[in-house]
Amino acid sequence: MLKPAQTVADTEASAVFRGTAMPWFFLLPSLIILAVFIYLPALQTLRLAAFKANLILGTERFVGVQNVTELLLSPAYRQVALQTLIFMVLTVSLGLLFSLSLAWLASRPVRGSKYYRLLLIYPYALSPAIAGTLWLFMFNPEIGVVNQILGSLFNVKPRWLDDPMLAFGLVVVAAIWKGLAYNIVFYLASIQNLPGDVMEAAEIDGATPAQVFWRVAFPLLTPITFFLVFTNIISALFDSFALTDILTRGGPYFQNAGITTFLVYQLYQDGFVNFKSGVAAAQAALMLLLVAFITYMQFKVGEKRVHYGS
Repeated sequence: MLKPAQTVADTEASAVFRGTAMPWFFLLPSLIILAVFIYLPALQTLRLAAFKANLILGTERFVGVQNVTELLLSPAYRQVALQTLIFMVLTVSLGLLFSLSLAWLASRPVRGSKYYRLLLIYPYALSPAIAGTLWLFMFNPEIGVVNQILGSLFNVKPRWLDDPMLAFGLVVVAAIWKGLAYNIVFYLASIQNLPGDVMEAAEIDGATPAQVFWRVAFPLLTPITFFLVFTNIISALFDSFALTDILTRGGPYFQNAGITTFLVYQLYQDGFVNFKSGVAAAQAALMLLLVAFITYMQFKVGEKRVHYGS
């Protein structure tokens, strides 16, 4: 309890550290953990990008920017980059579209809505590895439940994991499904906090449900959409590894590389399968620059196009 004569300003003033040593003392454990597990490995990766290295033999040879040049000139790596871009565009755009649609429907006052929302959010509780295993069992060409149904109804059993286009589409759909719950949570919370008087005023003025959504609700949802676009792009770049590894292992082969080999999976193959540590470090450096560029563009565009209501 504060004494009557003690003001808030006096309390805040008494909470200020006397000297500069004590704040750094409290920050020291966190700084040590960050330095050991994040900053030092990141610096080591950037240094390794300039070497031809083999961690098994323990050899290094300085090559400058040769690793980066070889990657940019490699037809296989350019194909992997294009595949990653297509995968990212599809998963982000379709994922946000379906998430917003489902969140809008789930926000309607209907009987049993709490159970519907719980079922929509459930996939977020699954790890990517478990989600990939579920999709692998469902779409197994021989024993998968999807092919069992298609075989009994239409007498067809597609080779989901062997056909390049089917495999790519399967990974895209699985990634969208896995990310739906995360997006729905944010959209549902935002929709439930929309100003009801504004929505009612639009309806009284004769606006149709579609006009209320696109002209009133959606502009008010642009801040959370801006946030989800960024987080979904990062997820498409990095969180696709488990789904890809379990479902297709980067295959099937198409032209110069596996059709479902994306940037993060190519980095894993070069670094931990082929033991091309220098090349893998160069890929990590390029991905770091890519993420920095995306972040810059998101905030640059977001400052002009995102509507923040008062």
